[in-house]
Amino acid sequence: MVRFFLTSLLFVGALASCAPRQQAVAGVTVTPVLIKLSESAPRGGTLTIQGRYLGGPATGRVRLGADATGIGGYVFPASAVRSWTDNEIVLTLPGDAPVGGSWLFVEVGGRQSTGLPYSVRQ
Repeated sequence: MVRFFLTSLLFVGALASCAPRQQAVAGVTVTPVLIKLSESAPRGGTLTIQGRYLGGPATGRVRLGADATGIGGYVFPASAVRSWTDNEIVLTLPGDAPVGGSWLFVEVGGRQSTGLPYSVRQ
């Protein structure tokens, strides 16, 4: 019985070592997901982002004004961050944030979140 158990463990270990590995970027293995953004606000106002797997300010950044695929746009400076948890980011909209409607994304460890439309008011 013990021999069967040890053989089973070796077999499972061999299978696990052959399994494809997910490429990890800076320890991030899941895609950040945006769920909800606060109402449109003017420059100097507050933007609240709710989601999952949002990381933290050391590994993440917020991009506004990107196209629908997340390319381009304005990256919020670290000084705009009021608080950042894995489920919520609170930012102050800087004076040089792009005005008008565009897409907002969060990038964590090189992984781009799902995007949501957001508009900065005049």
